[in-house]
Amino acid sequence: MASTYSFDIVSDFDRQELVNAVDQVVRDINSRYDLKDTKTTVELGETTITVNTDSEFTLDSVHNILREKAAKRSLSQKIFEFGKVESASGNRVRQEITLKKGISQDIAKQISKLIRDEFKKVQASIQGDAVRVSAKSKDDLQIVIQRLKQEDYPVALQFTNYR
Repeated sequence: MASTYSFDIVSDFDRQELVNAVDQVVRDINSRYDLKDTKTTVELGETTITVNTDSEFTLDSVHNILREKAAKRSLSQKIFEFGKVESASGNRVRQEITLKKGISQDIAKQISKLIRDEFKKVQASIQGDAVRVSAKSKDDLQIVIQRLKQEDYPVALQFTNYR
């Protein structure tokens, strides 16, 4: 039996669920009466989603559809970072939506400080864009997870590799 137990705190998303959500957005745009003739395109890249449409009003509609489809597929709204709206050719607008992945050093330091301050029997270490939390008791780890779920961080947190 292991002497210590651990889990990782990461910020990630299911890529396939995002692909499915974007695909549903495109189908929705093509079938909705108010968006059908706008020639709106939604393209999914490695780290961005590019929306090209005819006005800021239709861009807001696309945002709402994207948020709704992502929520239905259990994707956090915090993975989307909406860039500024740019003018494109032909009186159109374009927007890049950056997909946030990984925990920044600042947030990782906040998380590990919170764990150090509130839980004396638990250790937290920053490992790249993740935080590893370890303790001798699984119960302590469960309490840490519950406490971190109460906090509102600017990234979506997942708890993985629970051992």
